[in-house]
Amino acid sequence: MTSELALERALSAIDVRPGRAGQRAVGAGESLTLAPGAATLIYVRTGELTGHAAERSACSLDASTGAAAVVPADGRTLLAGDAFISLGCLALALVSRSGAEVTVVPLEVTPTPDTMALPPVLFVSGFARAEPAAAGLAAHLGLPAPGAPTGREGDETICKLMVATVLLSALRAWASAGRDATWPPPVTDPFLARVVAAVDADPGREWTIDHLAALGAMSRSVFAARFREVFGTSPAAHVTEVRMRRARQLLEAGTPVTETSRALGYGSDEGFRRAFRRHTGVAPSAWRAGRRSVAT
Repeated sequence: MTSELALERALSAIDVRPGRAGQRAVGAGESLTLAPGAATLIYVRTGELTGHAAERSACSLDASTGAAAVVPADGRTLLAGDAFISLGCLALALVSRSGAEVTVVPLEVTPTPDTMALPPVLFVSGFARAEPAAAGLAAHLGLPAPGAPTGREGDETICKLMVATVLLSALRAWASAGRDATWPPPVTDPFLARVVAAVDADPGREWTIDHLAALGAMSRSVFAARFREVFGTSPAAHVTEVRMRRARQLLEAGTPVTETSRALGYGSDEGFRRAFRRHTGVAPSAWRAGRRSVAT
């Protein structure tokens, strides 16, 4: 399995549901407190925030270079354009010495074995430099439109896109830093590696368990058990994940929904829409529209 595919698979396996975004001002000397169990994404719009975490429980990432390091004992300061993720494992207080304005997105996160190598707290510097379009959108999340107290249409889609972008950046940086040599898990079985490469090369093919098992030179039962043991998921679920990864790429490139559906082997647009919504939480058309907004 390629590292990029492993990263995409890990991100896809995370069940992340963003809550309603809000904007908050943190006064000089005040703190933003996160309780245990409160997974949160924070984007610093102006000012600064400093966080302290237990030894080796937090990672500092540079989104523009991919460099990663353990957060030192004196903490890590986030500046305007930086982002922060807490998976909700620890209580944490972010303190501002001079004041800050932040966008706060509560998250519901169900971690999977693929993400266990990630530290519970991630300080992501340089996010605005690495992802300027997403950062620009983040500055407006949580602001209600005039006369619309429930928030702006499209905020949920933008939240999902932003969360995905930040998490993928964090996963990539953390993995490339080699902090945990067991992630992403290497595929040492050449037969399974051949199966994974074939699906990745042609995700729109009608992959049956019999065909996949034959590629792996195993019986159905042995192949299914071995695949789940190595990848933590079923062969069918893996095919769907690869298809959804390719679907996001095609939609982001402007490919129409119908054309994307056919390219990935779906017999109907409705079947593709249901699969895409289950996987991402939004409809293909909404994802495509959201990515066009990010690109402009």
